[in-house]
Amino acid sequence: MKKTLLSTIVLGMTLSGAAGVYAGSKLEKINAYLNHGITFSVNGADQSLTDSNGKKLVPITYQNTTYLPVRVISNLAGINVGFDAASQQIRLETEQGRDKPADEWTTIHYSEAQIKAIKEAYAKFESFETAYAPQQMAKHDSYVKAAATGDGVNLIFKHMTVNVSPRDYSTGYKSKEVKLSNGVSAKWYTPSKTPLLGFQLDDRTVTISSPDGSLSSSQIEQVAVSVAELK
Repeated sequence: MKKTLLSTIVLGMTLSGAAGVYAGSKLEKINAYLNHGITFSVNGADQSLTDSNGKKLVPITYQNTTYLPVRVISNLAGINVGFDAASQQIRLETEQGRDKPADEWTTIHYSEAQIKAIKEAYAKFESFETAYAPQQMAKHDSYVKAAATGDGVNLIFKHMTVNVSPRDYSTGYKSKEVKLSNGVSAKWYTPSKTPLLGFQLDDRTVTISSPDGSLSSSQIEQVAVSVAELK
């Protein structure tokens, strides 16, 4: 699914279905801020936007800021509105390419030199020599290098880091369990600002993150399914 990320809105707003976007959690006396004098103009023409019940929708003005009903505008503009639970963000993405989901992903073709370096990183740990690596990545991503850490191996990409270790880093943190598309149980947890996805694979734990926030939770979960032994 090829999407172009238009904007990321840090959670701190409340979406009320198609009714609109409200500021923060201070909804008391919100009706006092309704401004019915504002109308919508789409492609230069006034539009009568309504919700699922046929009720006309209007913007909301709160503390001198006007908020538009994002979900309705998104339908007109061809923008998909989604909530990323892992990063606690609302993402606005174009609908372009929704009929070609394969366009978003590409098979990773590690060079002979890269495979050698990855295997050498794993070989530094006794009884941990079998190399594992993701077989797919987002089309806009690229593999950078392998690096041995104190207790595992980091496979570093431009937009994500895949850590393979005998250690489960989620211990002691509040986590949310998810089921990957291959049936494997995984869990999201956030020890710092970057959400981490961890899951068991054979005798080790794989932890995936997107330090720069370029990948959504669903994208990271798809990468997780592709992690396998590197031949």
